[in-house]
Parts: sequence; structure tokens; C-alpha cells
Amino acid sequence: MKTLWNILVVDDEEAMCESMAAWLREDGYKVDTAFSGRQAVELAREKSYAICFMDLKMPGGMDGIETMMELRRLNPDTAVIIITAYATVDTAIAAMKEGAQEYMVKPCNPEEISLLVERIIKVKRLQRENELLRKRLLRQYEFRDIITKNARMQDILALTKEIASLRSTVLIRGESGTGKELIARAIHFSGDRASRPFVSVSCAALAETLLESELFGYEKGAFTGAAAQTKGKFELANGGTLFLDEIGDISPKLQGDLLRVLQERRFYRVGGSEEVPVDVRVVAATHRDLREAVRQGHFREDLYYRLNVIEIFLPPLRERREDIPLLTEHLIERIGNEVGKDITGVTDGAMRILMDHHWPGNVRELENAIERAIVTCRGSILTEDDFAFLAESVRARSQWVLPPNMTLQELEKQAIVATLDRTQGNIKEAAAVLGIDRSTLYEKIKKYEIPR
Repeated sequence: MKTLWNILVVDDEEAMCESMAAWLREDGYKVDTAFSGRQAVELAREKSYAICFMDLKMPGGMDGIETMMELRRLNPDTAVIIITAYATVDTAIAAMKEGAQEYMVKPCNPEEISLLVERIIKVKRLQRENELLRKRLLRQYEFRDIITKNARMQDILALTKEIASLRSTVLIRGESGTGKELIARAIHFSGDRASRPFVSVSCAALAETLLESELFGYEKGAFTGAAAQTKGKFELANGGTLFLDEIGDISPKLQGDLLRVLQERRFYRVGGSEEVPVDVRVVAATHRDLREAVRQGHFREDLYYRLNVIEIFLPPLRERREDIPLLTEHLIERIGNEVGKDITGVTDGAMRILMDHHWPGNVRELENAIERAIVTCRGSILTEDDFAFLAESVRARSQWVLPPNMTLQELEKQAIVATLDRTQGNIKEAAAVLGIDRSTLYEKIKKYEIPR
């Protein structure tokens, strides 16, 4: 997958710089050029480079060694190859001591360059595959695993780095599929609790009684089938982080129990009479507007303020479309490795389809779409045909025209009917797509007499 590796060539001799870039482009790599150290650093601030060919002697205040040190500060994984017409043992040693991976003498041999790049990329690919496998097994994600160049997301990452080692409770809001758990894991594994457990619980997946036992554990004989004392998620996460996904779906009783744990940092197991002390940082997530749920009486106000010490709102993918090409490139590489297909990229037409799609399921939907395209494609590049299933929805949306004389209520009813149809009657999913809570959706279904 050569086109997924960025290479930077830096040389104040423009002819030399462009000829080396042309050699590498002929080999199938994506190559940028810079004619000074300062220009190279500016490019490296915007993009990560796998390999950088760096001229040793350059005018303008930054020579090759200084530029290399700054590039490696921005991205420690960049492999730097120093090139010079003035080869000496001392300069070679100095370059290697400061982190250069190789040292080449001008004029450079194209065959030698091709072999060197191929060897470095092969090692990097193996390293990346091992890293992807490790993260998939351990799910230990850090901030550098979050792919974005969106300004709002950059601000969020800056905030989450600052709070990573704090004890304060965090509330992450965002639509389904925006990456709330990824942010929660990044907070945990970038902070002081990284060596301690990260435990995740989906509050929407379990009934009240089961969720209570799941969170707090139970004593032997507490209920039929309780054959032995069992620790709950709070105890299992002791010293670490407990991630409570879809916190807005818990019952009023559990809201009270959770408030007590957050206030007193101790609880009773189900059927128990002895308090269990616990040191857990809670990170909660929801797609619901909890302020509105508090206003409607569905969520405790005191619990809301306990959870909302630090609030993070993740924007939907349609509001950060500039991330789609970056995410697509990353997902092609990762999924291609997983399914054993060598996919080198996407056509411009295919990328237009991805950029035009509304993405109601956000990054998770993008991941599923790319996996489907990779599995079904017959070539090494994903084309418009591979994303035909998305193109149809884009065309349908772009051709929709507001009917004349339609009232706002009739428009709302149509939107609800269409969403319920698309989600096959799944109220929870439809509410998430529409951006309202389930109780509000039930009220509107009743108001508009929509058959289910």
C-alpha cells in the first residue's frame, strides 16, 4: 500500500529535490518537497511523514541536522535519511548520533533509493501491524490514535490531555458512533491510572436488576442463582477508570445508587450489609441531552451535576468532513491488513461519495462502509462502484425537494416516519438519529398517530 506512506524530500537545490521526488513517485509513493528547513518543518506540522530525505547543508538558518531534530520532535517515528555531497566520517557520525537512520552521498542512485525506501517501509509496516494487533487485543488507545485535523476536535484533544491525570468525573456527549469510548480510553491510558484497570459498561444493554448486579456485584444467596460472592464493575475498576456508556438510560433507582457512590466512594453489594470502599474515576457517555432530560424529570439534577464536572461534546462526522480522507486512509490500511487485501487507496469519485454522504452513524458507519467496500472490491483501488450502496442514499437526499404548502408539523411527521422506516422501527436508534430522547419520540409518535 505504497500510496498510504508519505515521504518528504528536503533540498535547497530545486532540481535535485524534484528529480528525487519524481523517482519516488514513479515507485508509487506520495511525495512532498521542501527547499529549506523551515519549509520542511511547516509541512511536518500539517502531515506525518514516514520517511524524510534531508540535505545536510542548507542555507536559511536551519541545516539538515537542526531540521531533522525538529522533525523528529514533531513525529518521532519519521525515518530520516541524510544526503550530502560532502561525505566525511565526522558528519556521518554526527547525523547518526542525532537520530538519522541512513546516510547517503550525492549523486544518489535511484535503484539504491528505491531499495532503501522499500526496506524501511517493510519494517514500518510490520511495526504498524504489530501495533494495530496489540491495540486491538488490549484496546489501549492514546491521543495519538485519534485521527483528526478538525479545529474543534483539536481543542477537545488538548482539553482531554490536560484532564487525563485528574480525578474529576467526565461526561462525554455525542451521537452514536462518534468515538466516545475511544476518547474515554485515551483519557485513561494517557493519565496516572494507565497501569490500572479500564472497565466499560453499557448501561443501555441491561435491565435495571441486571445492571445493578453488574455495577455493584452481589453476595452469595442475594437472589436465585447467586451461588457465590461476585465483584461488580466498580470493584473490578478499583484504582482505575469505569466507563459508563449511555448513562442517560439508567433507571431512577440506579441514578440514586450511582450518586451515592460518586459522593461517598463506597457502596453495598446487592444483598450485602457491609460497605465496600472504592477509588474509581468515572467517565460517562451519552447521546442524549441530559439537560433536557433533567428538565423533563427523567434524570436527577444532582446526579447530572456530579457527572458533568468536565463536559466534552464530540461533533458528528458531517461537521468535520475534512477528517474523512484521513480516516479513510487509516481505515483502508487497518482493515486491508485485517482481511488480507492490499488496497492502495480510493479514486476521486469514490472520495466524493464519502465526502457527500450524511453519515448518521458517524465514524462507526464510515468504518463499516469501508470494510464492506474492501471485502467486495475486485481491484486494488476502491472505486465509485464499490460505494454504490452509499451513492444511492446521497442521490436520494440531493434530489429531495420540500413539497409546496407543507407545514412544519407535517415535515416533522415525515422525518419521524422516514427515520423509523430506515431503522426498522428501532425507537432507540431512531431517537439517536433525530437527536431527541426516546420519551420525546414516543410522545411525537402518539401526537402524529404514526403506526408502528
